Amino acid sequence: MNTMAYEKLQYNELKELVKSYCVSSLGKELMDNLLPSPNSKVVQNRLNETTEARRLLDAENHLPLKGISNINHLMEKLEKGIILGPSELVAISDFLRGCRMIKKFMLGKEFFAPILHSYAYSMMEFTMIEEMINASIRGNIVDSEASRELKRIRNQIVKTEEKIEERLNKFLKSSANKEYIQEFFISKKDDRFTIPIKASYKNQVQGTIIDSSSKGSTVFIEPATITKFNGDLAILKSEESIEEYQILATISGMIQEENRQILINIDLIAQYDMIFAKAKFSKSIDGIEPKLNNYGYIHLKNCKHPLLSGNIVPLDFEIGKNYRSLIITGPNAGGKTVVLKTIGILTLAVMSGFHIAADVGTEIAVVDNLFVDIGDNQSIENSLSTFSSHMKNISEIMSVSTNNTLLLFDEIGSGTEPNEGAALAIAILEEFYQMGCITVATTHYGEIKRYSEIHSDFMNAAMQFDSEVLEPMYKLLIGKSGESNALWISKKMNIREKVLQKAQNYIESKTYDLGRVRENKIKKPTTLMATQVETYCFERGDRVKLLEHDDFGIVYEKKDHQNNVSVFYNNEVIKQNIKRIVLEGKAADLYPEGYDLSTLFVSYTERKFNHDIERGSKKALRKIAKEIKNKSNK
Repeated sequence: MNTMAYEKLQYNELKELVKSYCVSSLGKELMDNLLPSPNSKVVQNRLNETTEARRLLDAENHLPLKGISNINHLMEKLEKGIILGPSELVAISDFLRGCRMIKKFMLGKEFFAPILHSYAYSMMEFTMIEEMINASIRGNIVDSEASRELKRIRNQIVKTEEKIEERLNKFLKSSANKEYIQEFFISKKDDRFTIPIKASYKNQVQGTIIDSSSKGSTVFIEPATITKFNGDLAILKSEESIEEYQILATISGMIQEENRQILINIDLIAQYDMIFAKAKFSKSIDGIEPKLNNYGYIHLKNCKHPLLSGNIVPLDFEIGKNYRSLIITGPNAGGKTVVLKTIGILTLAVMSGFHIAADVGTEIAVVDNLFVDIGDNQSIENSLSTFSSHMKNISEIMSVSTNNTLLLFDEIGSGTEPNEGAALAIAILEEFYQMGCITVATTHYGEIKRYSEIHSDFMNAAMQFDSEVLEPMYKLLIGKSGESNALWISKKMNIREKVLQKAQNYIESKTYDLGRVRENKIKKPTTLMATQVETYCFERGDRVKLLEHDDFGIVYEKKDHQNNVSVFYNNEVIKQNIKRIVLEGKAADLYPEGYDLSTLFVSYTERKFNHDIERGSKKALRKIAKEIKNKSNK
């Protein structure tokens, strides 16, 4: 398997779909890293997990996976010696409680889901840590009941704050202070109790200015009568923070001591999350667990592509038993490429442990490698044409394929001259066959279709086509060759029956009608003899016969004052008297309107060279540079 196969077959899109059923980032991360396994035992175990989870999903209304969060980042903090805060400890408590509930759930499913049940034995419960956190944290803060010392300190804080409020209320009610007070309430600034005083009277009130309003009209003063109590309160707050830190450090240390086992729990929860995501996906598509083999046999019964929705025509397909190479023919947009992609994505899905939408009896081969050559792989960066990129891809596939490799080729041999393309495609298919690969290829080339008909270990297949309404049926028919839909369409378009019969004969026998048409049926071109030429003014582009050369040329320039015409002949321009040339065809009759006549006088080599210059060919530019250098040396 390689990244191109995953991309062309939309494997990563399928994983994203299944990942959406995960309830935590733990399962999603595991799904991101999931790859198809070439090991049949691993694949079978993955499928067994999905089947058991699906069975539980069908039987149970509730699975205890909700509320599970990823605590890996918290465990990393502990590894670095960082003390966790109250909310972080609550997250760990919730996670440990979730582990305990899942373990309890799974331990009761020994006969229903033996594999998933066995995983639960590796999961450890941490009831003591849970109870410690729950007893010490309330509402994401350290609870007063966490320790006797913390309770004492907080009681002292309450008493001190009560004394402060008592003094401040007395200050507010005093008629002597009424004139100074901006607003009659107690304000807390930087954990210190203050009274809002009018700025103009700030020097009339004994105390410390703690803050001022944005406009400067109010200052917040800590009256001198509570200065001692505010100092006591600050000391108590400091003691409170130290005691809270000690409690948090103690609990963090307890968790750190169990780091290794908690990490095992995290891995197990991630596994359970991913497995149940596969089961939920299976239920959404009404999927089944297919049979497996490791000898290249694939048998699909009413299978559907997992990413296609709507009214999909299910695929019936078989390869690897009576033949190991299948050639699919049929019309464009007839579904050939979808067949290849369906075979590929279903194979990758099963090797990843996913159920597939299919009928019972479906069998999938676990392969060492799966390679595809689908679509246009043209590379602008590497200056590769479509054909070159296909050949590069096939060359790389050929170098690493084994006798347990599944190959999917779309329009093999296309992108070049048909005869060469067909011959090359047959040779490539032959090579992969002799290597023992399982190959499925689509083609338009009749020669490849004929080759598969005569090879005992190749099989033809066709995409069904409704010849009456001229529409594809998107159904694969193994053992049948694709009909000549071009002939059907031509017949519907009222092409003569005689023409269609000849075309069918040419397709089958390659024997062509080479008989010449009788002369009385041919209208011969009229030519102007030398006596007539004098009355005709030769035009640029006219085709003329050169009498002294007994050959043909093209008029390059009209006749001059001496009645000589410039004629382009054998890649050079020669002068010929109008009495020595005969008009064979007028330019106006030979070329369409607007045709660039200048191209008639440039050789193919020169035209190609000029075209190469225009498109910036490095080879052409080097050639010019070489010619300039040679001239300068002379």
